[in-house]
Formats: sequence, structure tokens, C-alpha cells
Amino acid sequence: MRRPGVFVINSVLTLFLHLRWWKRPTTIMDLNMDSLVHCTSHLNLQDISNMAMSCKYLRAVAYSDSVWQSLSRARWPSPIPYYNSQKSSVRDAYLARHTALQQLKFEDPVIDNFLFNLKSHDHLLFLDNRIILSEGPVIRTLDIGINSGGYDSVLTLNDHRARITCMRLFSFSDTTVCRSGELRNSTVLVTSSCDHTIRLWSKGSCYRCYRGHSGGVTTLSDKLLGDSNEKIFASGGVDGTVRLWSSYPKGKRGQQALKGTLYGHEKPVILMVVAGHRSSLLVSMSKDSKVRVWDAFTSSAARSSCCVGMTSVYGVPVGMKCDGSLLYVATGSSVVVIDLRTMREVSTVMHKSQLHSFDVLPSRSLICTGATGSAKLWDLRRSSETFKAEPLAELDGHEGPVKHIRMDAYKIVTGGPDDCYVKVWEVDTGAFTNSLNCAPDHPTPGFGCSAVAVRGCRIVTAGSNGGEGSLCYRDFSSATQPVSSDNSIPASKFWDSSSYSDTDESYD
Repeated sequence: MRRPGVFVINSVLTLFLHLRWWKRPTTIMDLNMDSLVHCTSHLNLQDISNMAMSCKYLRAVAYSDSVWQSLSRARWPSPIPYYNSQKSSVRDAYLARHTALQQLKFEDPVIDNFLFNLKSHDHLLFLDNRIILSEGPVIRTLDIGINSGGYDSVLTLNDHRARITCMRLFSFSDTTVCRSGELRNSTVLVTSSCDHTIRLWSKGSCYRCYRGHSGGVTTLSDKLLGDSNEKIFASGGVDGTVRLWSSYPKGKRGQQALKGTLYGHEKPVILMVVAGHRSSLLVSMSKDSKVRVWDAFTSSAARSSCCVGMTSVYGVPVGMKCDGSLLYVATGSSVVVIDLRTMREVSTVMHKSQLHSFDVLPSRSLICTGATGSAKLWDLRRSSETFKAEPLAELDGHEGPVKHIRMDAYKIVTGGPDDCYVKVWEVDTGAFTNSLNCAPDHPTPGFGCSAVAVRGCRIVTAGSNGGEGSLCYRDFSSATQPVSSDNSIPASKFWDSSSYSDTDESYD
């Protein structure tokens, strides 16, 4: 029999614990599972992903079928049973469909075609719902209709007097060209030309013209240099100089736009990138395959002293990209990886034939190189010995040189001027997924792919046969019909794929 004193003590202790609970601040963990699931179903995908990484309890909430059903209904009003039937949860089905859309594995995208009387398309950019393309000295911009389909407007910009050599898009918030709130979050177009000028375009007109090169301007930096206090961009020219320009020059005519001129190259500067680990470092490459690294913000009267690193590679320059402190340089028949901190070569991919293009996916150590008739996918982690490295896959089936390669976390898109079709491949395996006609409404023979731009599950391809041009816009975001399995395009070739096991998983 329980003694009265023990009963009283237990009662007081219980009351004390209740009082302590009421004084404790309420947190999200006090909600039950059903309430948390209901609240989570109103979050966006990014917030749900962040929630899943916080703790095991909230991850269980974030992985709930009800949450992913809400996401699926919001993004795709009509579900696809084909994907749902093969997965064990709604989340898996959602991710499978998202991946398939990003890899363009569907036959029924929204398609818009545009005709232009252009012999070729030199450059092509794709931003949000705007397409920007150039041919010779002419720039055309198209605003894609969101609701009605087709395009809403076409604007022609023809202030340049010679061929446009490079086009870049910079954010207004970085360039501070206009300090008004209306334009601060928009994007400006910067172009260089053989007419010795650089032009900045805003609201359908030339906002500013930069002059200083004694010859044609051949290239522009891929990003802005500097921190939030001062932003500049760089240009390279036929005169062999690298010139630094203020993104917000003083004076009505921008007389003080030129911030400095860097000397050192003996041949025309044709490639230029900004280092990933230091925003003040600019890497330039000349036609003779000489590479120089400049500190754009070094204070010195002798501008040549801004050069903080030099090297040279063998072969005709093809392309150059930078990620962190690693510089990827494609020349001749090889891709060389250089550590900008030491200017030493850390890896090399040797191709058996002349390269026409290349792209890099640094997060997965993947490189794709384009040659004649095919492209090759390389994994830098497979072998540290340059001459024993074999490609992960060969992306076969092209006609002529593969001059266009676009890589992202899901896919590889390849194309060339002698082939009317661009081809899509899985980025992890190189497996073929789709083939897209650059001119689906034009049976005229001779059309080839002259330019490609990709943003997620949307793709723009430009085709030309030397007399007329065709621009095709495809949006796969609402596609529902998967690509049939009996596609006639051959799959990629693999080299000893079964013997290679990568335990280092990568996530987007």
C-alpha cells in the first residue's frame, strides 16, 4: 500500500513538471506530425530541402507523401502514372520526373519557331524569357510569350559597324549603371565588335559606348571583376592589350571609363575568364596559346607589373573556363588543368583528334570534348596518369565537327554546323536521351546547328543553311509523353564501365 507521504511528493513533483513545461518556450518540435506535414506542404522546394537536412524528425516530415503530392500538383496539374508506378514514394516519383524533364526525355515540348533572313547566327544568349542573337553587326532580341505562345516582340539593334565578336550579360545590381530601383535588378547586354568599340545596351538602345582599343575588340571577361565597392569588366583585342573598364564611368560620355591597359601579350587576345577563388584575378589567353594571369586591382604605374602568373600550352586555342583556383584550357587535341595558385599543370586529357569545343562540370570532375563526328566524356577522377586515361563514354552519331557543347548537372547537349540535329545525353553515363531538329518546320536540306543555349528544361537552337536562318525554342517543363525506347540514334560507347566504381556521391 502506497504511503500518503509518497503520494503527496509524487503529486507535487508532477505539478512542478507541468509548471516547468508551461514556462518553456514553444518550438516547432512541439507540433505533432500531422500539423507539421500540413504546414510543410505550403513551402517551396528549396525550403523543403533545407528542412530535410536539419534533423531526422523534420526529414521524416519533409519526405511525407502529402508534401510531395502538393509539390507535384502545383508544378504538374496532370500526373504521369508511368513514373509513379515505378517508384516507392511520391517523392521518388517527383524527383524522377524532374530529372527526366531536365534531361529533355520527352517528345512533346512546347515549340516555337522563328524565321530570319540571316546567313548564320554568331552568338546566342538565353535569359528568362528573352532570346538574344547576333549575325554580323546586327543584334536581335525576342521576348517569348509566356501565356499565348510565340513571341511578343522582336527588336533589332544595329549600332555596331562591324561583326560582333562577343556578347555578355551582366546584372544591373553589379554594374550599378542605373541606381534607380526600377532597373537595379535587371540585366544589361555588353557586346564587343571588330569596329574597335564595346557597347552596353539598356532598354532596347545603346546606353554607353566604350572606345580605347587600336584594333578590333575580340573578347570580354566572362564575369565582372572586383568586390561590391567597385566593379569593372575587361576586354581583349587584336592589338594584344587587355583593357579594364569601369561599369559606372563618370561623366556624360564616360571619359573616365578606361581604368587601365595591361600589356604583355604579343598576339591578339582571344579568350578571357575571371578566376573563381579571387575576383580580382583575370586570366587571358592570346592566339599563340600564351596564358597570363593579371591582378586587375594592383596599384602600379607600370601596368605590366599586374601580371602575376604566366604559362603556355601547346596547340590552337579552343576554349578556356575557370572554377575556383583551377583553370581548364582546351587547345589542339588536349585539355590541360592548371592550378592558378602555383601555375602548374595538375591534369591533362589527351584527345586523339583535333578539338572543336569543350565544356566542364567541375562539381563532378567531368569534361566533355567535341571532335569530328562525336564528342567524348571524361572523368578526371578515373586516372591520374595522363596517357592511360580513357574516356568515360563516346557521344557518337554526329555529322561533321561538334562545335557546340553545353553541360549542366543533368545533361550534355551537343551539336555542329553540319548536323541539323542536336543530341542530348545523360551527364553521369553519357547515355543518349533525345535528338532535336534545329529546323523542324523547314524540310530544306543543308540546315545545320549554328548556336545552342540551354536553361534547365528549356533549350534554344539556331539553324542555318547559308541563306536563311531558323530559331527554335523548346520548353519541356509541361511535357507528358516520354521519348520512345526504340530511338534509332545509337547509344554512346563505354570503356570498361563495369570495372569503375565511384563511391564519392555528388548531390545538386
